[in-house]
Amino acid sequence: MPTRTVSVGSASGLHARPAALFVAAAAAQPVRVTIRVGDKRPVPANSMLSVLSLGAKRGTEVVIEAEGQGAEAALDTLADLLVRDLDAEEAADA
Repeated sequence: MPTRTVSVGSASGLHARPAALFVAAAAAQPVRVTIRVGDKRPVPANSMLSVLSLGAKRGTEVVIEAEGQGAEAALDTLADLLVRDLDAEEAADA
């Protein structure tokens, strides 16, 4: 199963707006995606409550995994989103 390990780039971590954007992007993928912190159990990446329960702060390394045809592309998309500071992008858009 393909995986990516990335550090969360958003100032607020995977909370509020950054988590919502990540969950929406994960739900839009054509494959099942999970996310985990360290050796903890993976949770569905398309579940807001599950992603919030990770408690991932800025700089936390998370592992995303996907299974099925298109998994590599899905992971590339989600990894690119996670490493960005989505909080700063929101401020720039305002």
